[in-house]
Amino acid sequence: MKKLLSMLVVSAMAVSMLAGCGGTTNNDNANNADNAVVDNNGDDENGGKVYNVCNLVNGNLGDKSFFDSAEAGLAELAAAGRITYTTIEMGATTEDEARWQAFLEEVSSSNEYDLIIVGTYQMPDYLKNVSEMYPDQKYLIYDDTTYELPNVVNLSYAQNDLGYLIGVYAGAMTTVSDIEGINDDAVVGFVGGVDSPVINDFLYGFILGAQESNPDIKIDTRYVNSYIDPAKAKELAESMINDNNCDIIWGVAGNSGNGAVEAALETGKAYFIGVDSDQELTLSSELAAITLTSGLKNVGNSIVWIFDEWDAGNEHFGSHILLGIKEGGIGIVTDKNFDVITPDDIKDKVEAAIEAVAGGDVSIPTAIGDESNAIQELRESVKP
Repeated sequence: MKKLLSMLVVSAMAVSMLAGCGGTTNNDNANNADNAVVDNNGDDENGGKVYNVCNLVNGNLGDKSFFDSAEAGLAELAAAGRITYTTIEMGATTEDEARWQAFLEEVSSSNEYDLIIVGTYQMPDYLKNVSEMYPDQKYLIYDDTTYELPNVVNLSYAQNDLGYLIGVYAGAMTTVSDIEGINDDAVVGFVGGVDSPVINDFLYGFILGAQESNPDIKIDTRYVNSYIDPAKAKELAESMINDNNCDIIWGVAGNSGNGAVEAALETGKAYFIGVDSDQELTLSSELAAITLTSGLKNVGNSIVWIFDEWDAGNEHFGSHILLGIKEGGIGIVTDKNFDVITPDDIKDKVEAAIEAVAGGDVSIPTAIGDESNAIQELRESVKP
């Protein structure tokens, strides 16, 4: 196992050298960037703690999503001389996944790292197993709240607030009929992965935000019941567009969401909004051209925030931390298509919504833990 781990890190460093200045890089404790000075006690030249961090990627860099965002946050911290770090790409094949826990055990047993970082819904069981084996090791997992463990900080993102921002935008855009592909009907769509509290948390904010822009708006909500079935999502989106005149669809369905943007392109009568990462950067050029914006979970920002808190004496291990706009945990893409296509008055409306949520002037309810059926009733009330 140690030989395998060593080979992987060496390979990562080779990729980094080949990448040159091309963006994300892998690092083996070589990230004392900008000539930051670290003494033998792990302190920087100003006397602050310099942490040694291991970032385990359950896949590969280059995803232009969560993994790259986490890497960018770590690179920012390294450039400031606040951390040194190693990023290990564990791969994403079935064969790779069989070794994820072994990698986690290996880096945990080394006693080299102040913090070990993992992320996404695929990692909590592995992390639970290993964190209990190494109770003195500290861990961070992003975009997951499955377990509450004493030596783990869980980062999650205020997707209801994110939904509100996207809803304000979609609700305002859907009747700007001088934009090609937008019709006069105030109808937008939501394609969810599964009918679950997490997905409905996005939906809750989306509906309320859309109603803020247009109290009479209708929202066609469909669920794929899978995160890996783009064909089904495409079928649902085609029905939304052709039967109910949806001209903007938000896909909150993982890989299934790609089917919704394909439907928008092929019908020529709708636009798409992405989720979690900037999907204009991940989709083909044709699909990116009809993607108005994306709702973001800013993993990199959230990791920087954790180190800000740690340096301030606020340790959050054993806690679930929900990060919103104020902490930089969520956001909305406002360049590229958004900047070119969106009228100025709607840009101003979105900015006002961001400020209102960040300032606490707007409070969005959550579907997480809500047993009142409020979101289900709201969803039914706005059906076209």
